[in-house]
Amino acid sequence: MHPSISLEFYPPKNDEQRAQLDKTVGRLATLQPDYVSVTFGAGGSTLSYTPETVSGLRQRHSLDAAPHVSCVGGTRAELSELVARYRDMGCRRVVALRGDLPSGMGHSGDFRYASDLVGFIRAEHGDWFHIEVGCYPEVHPQAEDAHADLRALKIKVEAGANGAITQYFYNADAYFRFVDEARRMDIDIPIVPGIMPIANFTQLRRFSDLCGAEIPRWLAKRMTALGDDVAAVRELGADVVAALCRRLLEGGAPGLHFYTLNLAKPTLAVVERL
Repeated sequence: MHPSISLEFYPPKNDEQRAQLDKTVGRLATLQPDYVSVTFGAGGSTLSYTPETVSGLRQRHSLDAAPHVSCVGGTRAELSELVARYRDMGCRRVVALRGDLPSGMGHSGDFRYASDLVGFIRAEHGDWFHIEVGCYPEVHPQAEDAHADLRALKIKVEAGANGAITQYFYNADAYFRFVDEARRMDIDIPIVPGIMPIANFTQLRRFSDLCGAEIPRWLAKRMTALGDDVAAVRELGADVVAALCRRLLEGGAPGLHFYTLNLAKPTLAVVERL
């Protein structure tokens, strides 16, 4: 079976960002992705932007677009209405996540965990949606320990998840170990590695500090040595990420899910090397 390719975009908030996304999607559509996903901002900050973006990707670009649906900040009624809207659009896939609670926000909505959201979508829509969930080969930063993290994934699967997409990582062994441990717990859904191409190392380091993804010391040192040489950073980044992807696919990963950050070049540079 040919490995799948999927792409993640974030919803644009102004005309300039919309033009950028259209240009990016036009270039990445050549990869013929199995589907694309659209993120959901913290605390409902993109409550209207995400459906608009999903609709645009489906209608203008003829892509199978899967919205992210987040527990955070949404009431049961709001989420019910939102998911029904996606069904009316013809969406057959959603990505169900807990989401990050914005600073200063004390209320997390009617659902506390992604597993609650998965169960809710299943109860309302049966098998209509293919439901993807998130998972963390290097352990969720708020998890008690690695076993608790795996138990959380198992609960999401028992609630009705069909597949999982990992947080990005740069250590292939972390992914393979995580999959092996998941299988030992009878978690049998496909676990697709999330891939973050490297275009801006300063930005990547900031993201990684927030989400708990580990940047190997050797990679950080080599990137730091390149300083402000943007072209060299991108070349090294593409080489490193392509090598990671190659090892993942050779080791049996069912596909690759690229976090594009609404840019075409970094993802294309990786895929070209593959």
